[in-house]
Amino acid sequence: MTDFAGRTAVVTGASSGIGAATARSLAAEGFRVICAARRTDRVEALAAEINGVAVTCDVTDADSVAALADVVGDRLDVLVNNAGGAFGSTPVSEADADDWRRMYEVNVIGLMQVTRALLPALLRADDGAGIICNVGSTAGRIAYEGGAGYTAAKHGTQVVTETLRLELWDQPVRVTEVAPGMVKTDEFAMVRFDGDADKAAAVYAGVAEPLVADDVADAITWVVTRPRHVNVDELVVRPRAQAAQHKVHRAAP
Repeated sequence: MTDFAGRTAVVTGASSGIGAATARSLAAEGFRVICAARRTDRVEALAAEINGVAVTCDVTDADSVAALADVVGDRLDVLVNNAGGAFGSTPVSEADADDWRRMYEVNVIGLMQVTRALLPALLRADDGAGIICNVGSTAGRIAYEGGAGYTAAKHGTQVVTETLRLELWDQPVRVTEVAPGMVKTDEFAMVRFDGDADKAAAVYAGVAEPLVADDVADAITWVVTRPRHVNVDELVVRPRAQAAQHKVHRAAP
């Protein structure tokens, strides 16, 4: 497949960061992109920019997801489950249960609800080339101090992806995961640290070139545009400066 005109993609969490960058990247490839996110003004502006469709959608709300499915209709080629987030960085001994519930709801339950609602349309994709791409994280592969709630949720994303691939092994749809490492976006760290700019900046301190949203969007676009017989089970992408969660090259202050 090289011509994606006439094909449709859904991107959740499309109001900013990786989601918005992915919507733009897929639109540039010719996809009609349905941009789904909670912030109506942002997704409407993005949809207008890329000639897409804006849908206000909270992936943790079943009625909201059902409304998204109504907009999608009977056929869908690509689903990018990007909506997610991290809230807080306290050790387990000081954890906020509400933060943990929010992370599980958006990273796991929300992903499940959207996938469940849109799977019938994906199974009717053109040429049997439907594909689901879940946006995970390297946090879904290794634990680190202060990250138990987020790593637990992103491990959930990874395991749901693996299970779904097993369950759909004989169906005309592929299941993939793109798992980024350190990505510097306008909002992720700020949201995690409840608007504390100093804590957010410290995540990237001394790192000359962390990944940016466009880097991850490029990886997602590559994965979902492979020929229909090719399934990239998982793609882990990090900045060169990050060899592992705990091993990041930082320039001296």
